[in-house]
Amino acid sequence: MNVEQARFNMIEQQIRPWDVLDASVLQLLATLKREEFVPAAYRALAFVDAEVPLPEGQCMLAPKIEARLLQEAHVQRHERVLEVGAGSGFMAALLGHRAQSVVSLEIRPALVQLAQDNLRRAAISNVSVRQADGAQGLAAEAPFDVIVLSGSVALLPQVLLDQLRIGGRLIAIVGSEPVMQAVRVTRVSDATFQTVELFDTVAQRLQGFDAPTRFTF
Repeated sequence: MNVEQARFNMIEQQIRPWDVLDASVLQLLATLKREEFVPAAYRALAFVDAEVPLPEGQCMLAPKIEARLLQEAHVQRHERVLEVGAGSGFMAALLGHRAQSVVSLEIRPALVQLAQDNLRRAAISNVSVRQADGAQGLAAEAPFDVIVLSGSVALLPQVLLDQLRIGGRLIAIVGSEPVMQAVRVTRVSDATFQTVELFDTVAQRLQGFDAPTRFTF
């Protein structure tokens, strides 16, 4: 496989047609080596338009989804980012190149180790991966400028929205199959949030974010 040609094709044939037109995002995708965040057994799938399997039944988001979420987050160099769902560490790496710092929460120990190893190999030092239940966020270090959920949720999690600073954005894929919707929620005041619907897609459910099945009193 000609890796650089495959990377170029991924950007031009998958990502750019999906309205990812931010030059800085495209440049980052051209330089950050996605294949080094893919498990060795699936390296040949690094640039295909599909989710890539990870340990414990998890998967990486398809490249065009990662790229579009990154673009829509509008991360600035001075901002602090919280990611829920580290996976292989690739989304955290993308965010780390744009932010001041990133904390990525991952509930599965095998993926914590995988992401930490991949980020260390890529010499990305402003991202920390921690084993934790991302459904609770990280209140002790809030507020965050940006929160990115690298997977889907049944409902927008209020506990995470409350950890945004005013002006901060939460990026999430919300809903249930067969159609989910990526959204950007901006906190405009202590009690007011503005939601923009971005695009329809489907993504693997993040653990701990299922729809409630019963009421408790």
